[in-house]
Amino acid sequence: MLQNTGKLAGCTLFITGASRGIGKAIALKAARDGANIVIAAKTAEPHPKLPGTIYTAAQEVEAAGGKALPCVVDIRDEQQIGDAVQKAVDAFGGIDILVNNASAISLTGTLETQMKKVDLMLGINLRGTYLTSKLVIPHLLKSRNPHILNLSPPLNLNPVWFKNHTAYTMAKYGMSMCVLGMAEEFRGQIAVNALWPRTAIQTAAMDMLGGEGVSKQCRKADIIADAAYAILSRPKDYTGHFLVDEEFLREQGVKDFDQYAVQPGHPLLPDFFLDETPESLVEKMEQHGATPAFKPPSSSSATPTSGGPVETTFDVIKGVINEDVVKSIQGIYQFDLSGEHTGVWFLDLKTGSGSVGQGEPPAKADVVMKMDSSDFSKMFSGKLKPTMAFMSGKLKIKGDMTLAIKLEKLMNRMNKAKL
Repeated sequence: MLQNTGKLAGCTLFITGASRGIGKAIALKAARDGANIVIAAKTAEPHPKLPGTIYTAAQEVEAAGGKALPCVVDIRDEQQIGDAVQKAVDAFGGIDILVNNASAISLTGTLETQMKKVDLMLGINLRGTYLTSKLVIPHLLKSRNPHILNLSPPLNLNPVWFKNHTAYTMAKYGMSMCVLGMAEEFRGQIAVNALWPRTAIQTAAMDMLGGEGVSKQCRKADIIADAAYAILSRPKDYTGHFLVDEEFLREQGVKDFDQYAVQPGHPLLPDFFLDETPESLVEKMEQHGATPAFKPPSSSSATPTSGGPVETTFDVIKGVINEDVVKSIQGIYQFDLSGEHTGVWFLDLKTGSGSVGQGEPPAKADVVMKMDSSDFSKMFSGKLKPTMAFMSGKLKIKGDMTLAIKLEKLMNRMNKAKL
């Protein structure tokens, strides 16, 4: 890990979304220098599915050697931000650094994205970042070495990063455009930079998006914390940069990146918005075996029928589903398949002990998955992960996205069955 130098001792950092994940990791890194940390986040009470609150994060900051000020803040609310900023100034005498980390994500297409999700992403990612910056900047201008750091990607305008999730990309790039504009607006007064990970980072959001087993393909949030620390230690004339964690840390002399891996030596999942297209990400994961390695159906476990590989796959699925699977997934799937084996199939994992069949399901589907029949076969044989199929545009999803992720639980069961 990058060694602390003490350069942030006594500095006050206002960090949005700092109750867990990347925001908390940056807070703890600065706390080891003896920094003051304003934990600006929404979670005041324990969440049933997400770890940590602003108060547990504050305890960790103080245990690491820093001073903490937990503040309940929804960055869509101007009053809440303003109150937290004033509390920070009253408690610590000013603010030196703003880290815009809070973010919302929904990887859905235009027709599938509800407007409340669009409003959420634009409200947090774009408007929230702009608003928080606006309210903190007057205090940053009084600091000797002020910084704004946004956790947002380089502005890559390749259409592949828009076509599958236009709303999310618009919102996330809004954070990056704040960097582009404010770096010039406040050049010589405030350093304004962006930081983005080269690979997926293990967070609660990634666990939700990637499903079971995704963590071994990730790096720990420590790599972002180290890169952020090095950026925030620079003078204020270091501004207007869109930095990628790994490349920036190499410039700082870091050579061992296995130390940041959740599972050292395992192939890593590249993050969005960088040079590689979603299609190449899929190919890399397949090539390096970073997706679960499920064995294809053998002749002993299922007998091919006249329906071809699709019907064979559903015969195998029928053999492994039961009440426990139904209880854990609770969803009805409809598969609209094109290509060589065109047809509509359903998988009911909501009723009784589950059922499969050709045609539309007896009850309304919770999620409709459209894809080529060959990709369907690849998905259930372990050669194509649903998350990666969606990222690459091979899979179109209408309905509950979380059910698509839960489908991987069934695939894990098929793997355990030695298919």
